Amino acid sequence: MNLIENIREGLRSIAGNQLRTILTSLIIAIGITSLVGILTAIDGIQNSVNSSFEGLGANTFSIVARQDAFRRGGRVQRQDAPIDYFDAVQFKRRFPYGATITVSSAVSGAAQAKFGSKKTNPNVLLIGGDDAYLAVKGFTLQSGRNLITNDLSSARNVAIIGSEIANTLFEKKINPLNQAIRVSGTQYIVVGVLAKKGGFAGGGEDRMILIPLDNARALAGNQKLTFDITASVPSVSSQDEAVGEARGVMRLIRRDPLGQPDSFEIERADDLARETEDITGYLRIGGFGIGFITLLGASIALLNIMLVSVTERTREIGIRKSLGATPKRIREQFLIEAIVICLLGGVGGILLGLGVGNLISSLISEGKGNFIVPWAWMGLGLLVCVTVGLFAGIYPAVRASKLDPIEALRYE
Repeated sequence: MNLIENIREGLRSIAGNQLRTILTSLIIAIGITSLVGILTAIDGIQNSVNSSFEGLGANTFSIVARQDAFRRGGRVQRQDAPIDYFDAVQFKRRFPYGATITVSSAVSGAAQAKFGSKKTNPNVLLIGGDDAYLAVKGFTLQSGRNLITNDLSSARNVAIIGSEIANTLFEKKINPLNQAIRVSGTQYIVVGVLAKKGGFAGGGEDRMILIPLDNARALAGNQKLTFDITASVPSVSSQDEAVGEARGVMRLIRRDPLGQPDSFEIERADDLARETEDITGYLRIGGFGIGFITLLGASIALLNIMLVSVTERTREIGIRKSLGATPKRIREQFLIEAIVICLLGGVGGILLGLGVGNLISSLISEGKGNFIVPWAWMGLGLLVCVTVGLFAGIYPAVRASKLDPIEALRYE
């Protein structure tokens, strides 16, 4: 009996036991679904995060004050003094790189916007910014205009609102432009509506209201604001040099003593992206571990089923041996059966994993993520299927090949 005939015999055996084949394949499919599904979801989430950072641009960095105590050199340091308006304005004037710089401040993260009888939840992010804020932060306008010089110099009560706020207050029935809304007791005229951003941040940027910076300072009153500085340099290649220059300029403005650490922190967009990739790398390891454990259970179940199959087909094995089948051919038949069953389950598991993984990714990224087809994980899934088939089939195959043909023929 040659190898081709052995393959045909194995496939006939699988076709003749359809219920057992389906149940066994489902066990493998569930294991592959967990493996491919988790890894696909992680890849989809990573793509969503990368898209969010691409909105900022790889050549962007921010200067912020740390507002929590932090550890340096084994010692807990006090929080940084807030970056005040003078620091931010001085930096914008003295930074020599010709970068696009925006100065902004979060007035409130729990504001409430009202229009007539409609009002939002008290979770609106009220931001004071300038005319460069939208471009540097990666926002696009759905309708209306950006803040202009006259708005900033006169501290006019105008506002640009996020898409979620526009939908809540105007319900797509009224054009938001030139409508008057009330936020924190002050009336603002809507001059622009932002396009939906969504993404991994949970949609918080769609609940934002942008007002002129000086207007925000007046609105804060006695509240001490801290200002964030975000700069976009002309090219990625010059970012390292620009960040070094920015650190020097800011230390001079903040009068940080020589030998003392910075009283601020510079956050680079590409650094944040790398940190996120490191985190998702650990998630992939964890997801692979969970999938491996599930597949280990599936392989043990398949091993048990194949042992039962050997017992049920003892007489068949005796007949084949009496007709000249060698132990090698007997082993091949059972190994082929185990591998084919695993591959059938693997293909089904990959398709289920693709659907489940992309569904999870889409839910987390609020529909912003693209459909992911992880060819590497799919190939890994098929390789794992073959490995599981070999692992689960080799012992039953060896056991079947060692059966004595006379004793096997007498088996009832």
